[in-house]
Amino acid sequence: MNTSLTLAQELDHQDELSSFHQQFHIPKDENGNDVIYLCGNSLGLMPKATSEYINQELEDWKNLGVEGHFMAKNPWMPYHEFLTKNMANVVGALPSEVVVMNSLTVNLHLLMVSFYRPTSNRYKILFDYSPFPSDRYAIASQVKFHGYDPADAMIELIPDSSDELVSIDNIKNILETQGNEIALILIGGVNYYTGQLYDIKTITQLGHAHGCVVGFDLAHAAGNIDLHLHEDGPDFAAWCSYKYLNSGPGSL
Repeated sequence: MNTSLTLAQELDHQDELSSFHQQFHIPKDENGNDVIYLCGNSLGLMPKATSEYINQELEDWKNLGVEGHFMAKNPWMPYHEFLTKNMANVVGALPSEVVVMNSLTVNLHLLMVSFYRPTSNRYKILFDYSPFPSDRYAIASQVKFHGYDPADAMIELIPDSSDELVSIDNIKNILETQGNEIALILIGGVNYYTGQLYDIKTITQLGHAHGCVVGFDLAHAAGNIDLHLHEDGPDFAAWCSYKYLNSGPGSL
């Protein structure tokens, strides 16, 4: 098998997306060379056009003040309306199903307030193996808010073997044995720790078959994998735009 640098460079040259490399600022190492950047799961690279877009908003703020909410080049009041269609395309949803707002953990709380409706018999939450810490805290706080003990009400997926992957049979077995006690399934589309890609459609179908509400945290999936939320049919999903969508820290 040819693993030479020459072949790698040739394949890069043939890549139809290779021109996008020039559209981003690439950090440099101590010798002034471009680094190989693999941190897209934490913060995407800055597009070179970012300064232009931000400067436009600063100019409108400078020249228009409060009137910028309605008279700016991109009026601030209905900003989400400019973003809705493109964002819906990113996650495979209808524009009427998507809104850009708040931050990820805030949105997870709002969605769980709406969709996590525990009863005395069905109150548990099945969640991802080794989730992002803020997700674990958000789930625990919702469980406590409803008067339940996280040690009892939170069911964390456990990998099948040493490869740290969770099989669909594993999820199926949990639902067959505890599905009547599970009110909500909340799993990451891509596990940030292992990189595992979960089958959203199959998990949704399994959850619904057992009477569970099914949601996904797609922070590490949006802009990273091909999503089909409308077709796959989960009850809700949330994601962020500063990882693989390169929008920058603090972005909605």
